[in-house]
Amino acid sequence: MKKTGFICDESYFWHDTGNGALFMQPGGYIESDVHSENPATKRRFKNLLEVSGLMEKLEQVKPRPASVEEIKFFHGESYINKVKELSAIGFGDAGDLALVGKGSYEIALLSAGGAITAVEAVVSGQVDNAYALTRPPGHHAEADLGMGFCLFNNVAIAAKYARNVLGLERVMVLDWDVHHGNGTESAFYDDPNVLFVSLHQERLFPPGRGNAEDIGTGEALGRTVNIPLPAGTGNAGYLHALQEVVGPIADQFKPELIIISAGQDAGMFDPLARMMVNAEGFRQMTRFMLDLANKHCEGKLVACHEGGYSAAYVPFCSLAIVEEMSGQRTDVNDPFAEAFSGLPIEELFDIQKDYVAKVKEVQSAHWNLAVKA
Repeated sequence: MKKTGFICDESYFWHDTGNGALFMQPGGYIESDVHSENPATKRRFKNLLEVSGLMEKLEQVKPRPASVEEIKFFHGESYINKVKELSAIGFGDAGDLALVGKGSYEIALLSAGGAITAVEAVVSGQVDNAYALTRPPGHHAEADLGMGFCLFNNVAIAAKYARNVLGLERVMVLDWDVHHGNGTESAFYDDPNVLFVSLHQERLFPPGRGNAEDIGTGEALGRTVNIPLPAGTGNAGYLHALQEVVGPIADQFKPELIIISAGQDAGMFDPLARMMVNAEGFRQMTRFMLDLANKHCEGKLVACHEGGYSAAYVPFCSLAIVEEMSGQRTDVNDPFAEAFSGLPIEELFDIQKDYVAKVKEVQSAHWNLAVKA
């Protein structure tokens, strides 16, 4: 039976993005509401782990704060200082929709440190795999610019830690958050030793990022793999992309560690996207990535929580992921499953095949992506 680590800290829920409506600040005709990136989705996921009984079967691993030197693996000193200063003041924007509240700097250090802690625990063999329930998220954060609710790029820093400190030669990052992982892509766009793959809804956020033609540069050509998918893609479309592109490329890259940027905002009820993945779909995707990890790196897999903005549904999608990682099933069934009845989430459409085929065509000069018989 697998030993799955779980990394979380109460302070993650104390990162304050203020009031708003979706991602907008209140004012004018925008009435005050709850900001999309609020603690509810993550806190309710943790609560579900506990009431389902799964939490007691996980290995609790206490996160440590990342050091400033570790944050500098990706971020510039001036940007780090900006986040620190805004945090001391009590509120501000570290870039583009990257809100900083009182104490957010210290929490963001602990969030990045949570991702590092997860990687350390898995690489050392303390646990077989690990889920880091961190906040604030990270995958949009650029080297000198916060973006899309993200302050420090947790996954990029953790992947660089695996390379720089733990000495791994090949790290794979799979980002299935529904929004393109632009910051993580930037971190490794010229690095042939890190394979970055992003599955995301096309033309969503950030504008102009995540095109299939964006494949890396120099010796890292082909090490960036963008798989934009059309709105309405469900379980079958995501699994098709994993089978046709991600699996064959991973087989050739042979990672020593796989890190997932696990944003559950491709879920059916998410207010900031238009995909149709359900909890079972996230379970299937996790099973696929576990099989890759077992095949290439003795099961070494880390999942770091990113987006997901349906407080009601994200907990069930995330629970399915951790159930699959741990090999443990609870008596929790997806209570929203009936809402999917009759919807074609398990049907693969030609338009989804066409999007994946384009990625294969673009990447074929760098990887063997022959069509399967």
